[in-house]
Amino acid sequence: MRSIFFLITLLLACTESPKKSSGTPDQPGKVRGDLFLDTLQDRTLRWFLALTPQNTGLTPDRWPTPSPSSTAAVGFALTCYPIAAERALISRSDAGMRVLTTLRFLWNLPQGDGPSQVSGYKGFYYHFINTQTGLREWNCELSTVDTGWLLAGILFCQSYFDKGNSTEVAIRALADSIYRRVDWQWAMGETKGIVMGWKPEEGFHHEFWRGYNEAMIVPILALGSPAHPVPASVWDAWTSTYRWANHSGQDYLNFMALFGHQYTHAWIDFRGIKDSYMNGKGIDYFENSRRATYAHQEYGRLNPNHWIDYSDSIWGWTACDGPKDTTFDVNGLKRLFRSYSARGTGAEEEVDDGTIAPTAAAGSLPFAPEICIPALKAMRKKYGGGLWTHYGFVDAFNPTYLTPATPTGWFDRDYLGIDQGPIALMIENLRDDLVWNVMKKNPYIVLGLKKAGFRGGWLDSVKTK
Repeated sequence: MRSIFFLITLLLACTESPKKSSGTPDQPGKVRGDLFLDTLQDRTLRWFLALTPQNTGLTPDRWPTPSPSSTAAVGFALTCYPIAAERALISRSDAGMRVLTTLRFLWNLPQGDGPSQVSGYKGFYYHFINTQTGLREWNCELSTVDTGWLLAGILFCQSYFDKGNSTEVAIRALADSIYRRVDWQWAMGETKGIVMGWKPEEGFHHEFWRGYNEAMIVPILALGSPAHPVPASVWDAWTSTYRWANHSGQDYLNFMALFGHQYTHAWIDFRGIKDSYMNGKGIDYFENSRRATYAHQEYGRLNPNHWIDYSDSIWGWTACDGPKDTTFDVNGLKRLFRSYSARGTGAEEEVDDGTIAPTAAAGSLPFAPEICIPALKAMRKKYGGGLWTHYGFVDAFNPTYLTPATPTGWFDRDYLGIDQGPIALMIENLRDDLVWNVMKKNPYIVLGLKKAGFRGGWLDSVKTK
């Protein structure tokens, strides 16, 4: 077995990388038959298959550090099971049973306005729930965005499992029931949009979702709801604080961390469709994410803060683990380091402590494969087993974090579900648009986009009731 693993590793290291495009590339095409990407996706999918309890379907937030389930990670897992079936890692029937188990468990969990012994309220779920009981953990918030990512996975399964057998019929029915139960009107609170969260001890969060960020799917889901729809003005509230600016040579709608440009895109194909704001800018949100990705690569190339190993092939900043909240000198420079944090670069904000996350480049694969694939291969080749293990890339690493205990830098030991998910989904979208094409069939997603004012492209050919 060791000799076989060594041979595979050698082949991965030797796989030729595509040449970097000079200037502004054309819209990327499909990439098929790349051994490295196939192996990366295989290992990432196996993380979800191996570590999600099959009796509940509640994927842990992270592993191997013990943790409760993250409802967002469950949404990614639900999307990964059909992908695993398409890649012949499991059968379609196995994928269907995993999904059905998860949906049944979620549907039957207790909901209520009490502080304990519940999984959520008004159809929303708490950010963290126990992997076995499904009940609230850590006194966390009822999270509208984490529920949104969970629902994205649920609606994907509703449209993917379209056969007439009892399992797939039940999946579609449960998905519909779970989505219809979510009271988006209640989640507006006293605001013009959708609030970020709610706690029984404190009530609604004082902020609502607005400005371009990772929660873009939330107003789309709220607009498309058949039971508790919100007014179209919610999308106006969402776009009201957009920040268009030039950064790192790119004109685009700014958000510093790449996950803000990726998470909703993992499920929705924004190529060719535009809302009023983007129509005024002459581009779509897909092109915007491509520009953000190039801005990150340029930041790595320039390396203005002189972090170790940054380059045009070692880059990528998003929300991820970090070494520790501490400050010390490295090579004569005082450095401030962070533990888990959002990291990134933008026109109005920059958070950088030398920590790089492979999921940042992987999550942008469909936008700019010509720079993302070489970056992932370069990280795999340079850092080897410290970064690349049984389930693919660990969550993050920091070559500047040099201590007696970490003489070659810090490497995470954990994988995070919400960072593994974009890797698997975006490789699939790069390969053949699977997730995007399935979601185009979902009437609730289509309706939500149209009520938000999106027009053009594939959306104009889809009818809504």
